[in-house]
Amino acid sequence: MWLNDNKINETEIHTYRESLLRATPNYIVIDNLFNEEKLNEVLNLLQKKHHWQTQKHTYSALYVDNEQWQTTNIEERFVQREIWQREINEPDCADTSIAQNLLDFLRSKEFMAVLSRIFNVTITDINVATPDINTNFFRLGTKDFVKQHADDSPGREICMLLYLNKDWNINSGGELVFIGKDDKQVSIAPLYNRCVLFTPSSIGSEHWVTMLNSQASIEYRYNVVSWYWSE
Repeated sequence: MWLNDNKINETEIHTYRESLLRATPNYIVIDNLFNEEKLNEVLNLLQKKHHWQTQKHTYSALYVDNEQWQTTNIEERFVQREIWQREINEPDCADTSIAQNLLDFLRSKEFMAVLSRIFNVTITDINVATPDINTNFFRLGTKDFVKQHADDSPGREICMLLYLNKDWNINSGGELVFIGKDDKQVSIAPLYNRCVLFTPSSIGSEHWVTMLNSQASIEYRYNVVSWYWSE
């Protein structure tokens, strides 16, 4: 229901695996991996004003509150963005089931089996204490930022980014940039239904997001972030 079957046959899986091994960092870009009609429903919900809450990280501490944020040196702040809240009690909120269904699918045995085939490693949540917090929607506005950082937590095998930005203008900023190797940075535009998968422990996988262009007509850059572990 969620996946485009034409993108996950044995021939494609083999191609993805070969591309991963050749690339620095080990990454692949898969366009149109998901059912676009279903993603359209998700995006319609995400574009509503509800469910969003500011999230801030520093290099020394994650999920800092406003008081901690204000006392942290600007150079130590590396994330300011909004995260989608799975549950909210406002009575006029739209039904969130379609968005929640996508998040649930991304942590399902079915999808993790696909990732296991691509990366040739067994992906599972069996040893993950709180799987839900490792898959969610995020958005960036023109004042938000994601500075250079690594996602290489112990045992983390895969990072997935799924972009939900229709009619994205290349002049809007918001590109994912890997540090790469030998000063050869890798820049990836956040196009609609574009999935980026990478090994966070691979060489050159440190990354950041370029700032949104305040002169562009884009209000927000939407994406899903999901992290996966091996046994």
